[in-house]
Formats: sequence, C-alpha cells, structure tokens
Amino acid sequence: MKISIRMKITFMVVAFTAFVVTASWFICNYLISDIFTSNLKSNLKTTYESCNKIFKSNAPYADSGDLYGQIENPLEAIVIIYDPVNKRLFSTINDESQMMDSMSRIIETLNKSQDQLKQKPGDYTIKRNHDILMNADYYDLTGRLDNGYIVIIRTPIAQIESLIVLVNDVFNTVAVGLIIFGSVFILIFSNIFSWPIKVLSNSAKKMANLDFSAKVPVVTKDEIGDLAYSMNALSDRLERTISELKSANIELSKDIEKKTQIDEMRREFLSHVSHELKTPIALIQGYAEGLKDNLCDDEESREFYTEVIIDESMKMNTMVKRLLTLNEIEFGGVKLNIERFELVEFLKEIISTKSLLLGDSGAKIIFEEKGPLYVWADEYMIEEVFTNYLVNAIHYVKPDGEIRIYFEKYQNLVRINVFNEGENIAQEDIDKIFDKFYKADKARTREYGGNGIGLSIVAATMVAHGKNYGVYNIPDGVVFYFDLDANLP
Repeated sequence: MKISIRMKITFMVVAFTAFVVTASWFICNYLISDIFTSNLKSNLKTTYESCNKIFKSNAPYADSGDLYGQIENPLEAIVIIYDPVNKRLFSTINDESQMMDSMSRIIETLNKSQDQLKQKPGDYTIKRNHDILMNADYYDLTGRLDNGYIVIIRTPIAQIESLIVLVNDVFNTVAVGLIIFGSVFILIFSNIFSWPIKVLSNSAKKMANLDFSAKVPVVTKDEIGDLAYSMNALSDRLERTISELKSANIELSKDIEKKTQIDEMRREFLSHVSHELKTPIALIQGYAEGLKDNLCDDEESREFYTEVIIDESMKMNTMVKRLLTLNEIEFGGVKLNIERFELVEFLKEIISTKSLLLGDSGAKIIFEEKGPLYVWADEYMIEEVFTNYLVNAIHYVKPDGEIRIYFEKYQNLVRINVFNEGENIAQEDIDKIFDKFYKADKARTREYGGNGIGLSIVAATMVAHGKNYGVYNIPDGVVFYFDLDANLP
C-alpha cells in the first residue's frame, strides 16, 4: 500500500509526541510522588538542622518557648522540641491547640520509649504516621538534637498529595491539548512540507512520459529548492536532447529511405534497361549475323537488313540519352536555369516542328492562344516536357482526330493542357503512366519506337520545378497537363 511522505511525517511526529507525553505521564503518575517525598524529607532535614543550630547556645528561647519564625522551615512544618531534663517545651504552634495535644502525647510516648532512650543526640528518623486524634496522615521527623532535646517535626501528607494530584491533572490536560494541537499542526506543516515534493513527483511523472512542458516552481532556498532547480535544468536538457535525437532520427530515416529508394531505382533501372535493350540488341545481332552469313543475296535485302540495324541502333541511342537525362534530373545532376520567356511563341515553334509527325493520319493540332504570356522556368527542360506530351498525343490521337493545346490561368500560375481525341487510358494504368518504362499499350508503343521514358522525364522535370503535372480522362479523349509560374494580366 502506498503511503505518502506527508502521512509518514505526520505518523512519525505524532508517534514521537505520544511517546514523550506517555513517558511524561508515567513520570508524573509513578515517579513524581517519590520526587515530592524526597523533597519533603530534604526540607524536614533542613528544618531539623536549623533547630540543631539554634539550640546549641543553651536554649536561647528558654524564656518564651516560641519557635515560630525563628527557624528555617521551608514546609512551614509543625515543630515541637522537648527538654526532658527541665521539662520545657518549645513549639511553633499554640499550646492550646488540638495538634499540640496530639504531639504532646507523642512526646510523652517517645520519652518513655526504650527505642527513644537508645537514640543518641543527633539521630533522627522520618516516618509516615496516621494520627488517630487528628484523623490524618503525616510525615514525622522524630529524634534528638545534639543537646539531647527530643524533637518532632510534622508536615501533613494531604497537602503534598493534593499538590501531586493537581500537578497530574494539569499535566494530563496540557498533554491532551498538546497532542491535539500538535497533530493538527503537524498535519498542516507536513502538508506544506510535502507540497513541493508532490509537485516534483508530478513533474517527474510527466518527464517519464516525455512531457517537458511543466516546470517546477523554485519557492524555497533549501535542498528541495535545489532539487526543483536541478529537475528544471534536467527537463530542459532532456527536451533539447530528445529534440536533437528526433531530428537526427528523422534525418537518418530520410537518409535510409533515400538510400533504399536509390537502391530500388538502381535495381529497377538495370532491370528495365536490360529488358528494353534486349529486343533491339537481338534484332541487331540477328540481322548482322544474316549479313555476315550472306543470307540476303540481293541488294534490296541487304538494304533492308542495314536499315533495320540502323533503326534499332538509333532507338537504343535515343533511349540511352533519355535514360541519362532522366538519371541526371532524378539525382540532382541537372541544375535548373530559371529564366523568363514568352510561352505562346515558344509552344508554336515546337508545334510547327512536330506537326510533320501527323503524316497522313488526318489529325490536326489546334492552338489558338494569344500572347504574349511570360513564364519562369528552365526553357530547355520545359521544351522536353511539352515535346513529350505533344508527341505522345500525336501517336495516340485517332485518325482525323483533334489535338488541342489550351491554357488555364489561376493564382499567378498557368496550366498548359494537351488534349488528344481518342481512347481513354485504363483506370488501372492512369496512376502508373509516369513510371519509368511503363507502357499502357506496349504493342503500339513499340510500333512508334517508344520506350516508356518520356513521361518519366516529364515527372522528374516538374518535380524539380516544384509544380503540378498529371493526366485525366474526359469523355472524348485524354488531357495531359503541367503548371508554370506566370505573370498574369
């Protein structure tokens, strides 16, 4: 069971207080009587010695016999001295009092007692006696002075016992009050004392849960204050250290992820390159071996073999160049040369150049945008992006179809759209169309010499520019797009 520090302190202090009070009560009830009795006997002895002292000069009070006020008497005890030779009596009380009668009888008894006769001068005894005549208990000192006089010094016990009872009652009342007051005080004090420890404990729990927002208030200049200061310093240091570790962990994760991506890209690259080069290399090898083995006897066949070898070599050369370009863009080998240029005339020149690829398809390219419209980008790389979109549209537009290039303008951006009328891209292919070496229609791509790299170059280029790009289907065809920064009117 968990016990708080406050309860431990309270329990320890209350237990110690109870022990002290109990010990004091035991002393009062069992030892104070002996202490009072010892003190009483000491005072009786003092009175006896005082009597001995004043009677050394041959009874200086022989005439009056009154001892009241003439001797040292701390207890104001009753003192009677009897001269057995001259039959004289000296006392501190009235001769006609009842106490005088009682003590006279004691003197008479002592004078006749054999034990008393055996006592030597200077001897005395102190005993507790019950006086039948007075019906009370007394402590009596009986004996002889140095000059042989019989002495009785009496003090009542009731006065001493009432004083002992009074002392015990007062002590018990005070003790109970002290216990109650002390318990309340200790509860309050322990709560005040344990409050900063509770705060430290709560802060430590938060630190254990990696929450370093709460700080411990330093309100005292003692060990707890030093501990609070140290915990705050530890919290700040742990927070900084964990923050640095998290940052380092994020960077490490990024590095690991980047390395993984690079390794994956390298494996993918080698796999795709080997796959793409396999067909042209096989064709070149086959036709070259045919030429070597004189499989073609006529000039026309040799010309055909040679054209196939040249065509496949050109395709391989184009693919390798594009792969090198893509590799440089993806791995940061190409630095962007951002410059301002006029977009409309720029696109018109590319369209004019690539229109020859339409051949006899009957398709047409429509571009009705008016300039000037100035944009910021790497002009050479954007030419590659638009050329890829346009060539792709030319190869996939349906016969007598339409290719339309148009702009959308918004928020200082211009979106260049390239629409080709024809079949839609399958939904399962549309998210993969920009992947390296991916071909939605492999037979048709091979037919016009495509290798699935052009759109990958588009993706890498637009990522390098930090702009959007993509493709989507519409009812009568497909739209490819990319964005550029522009000065919009």
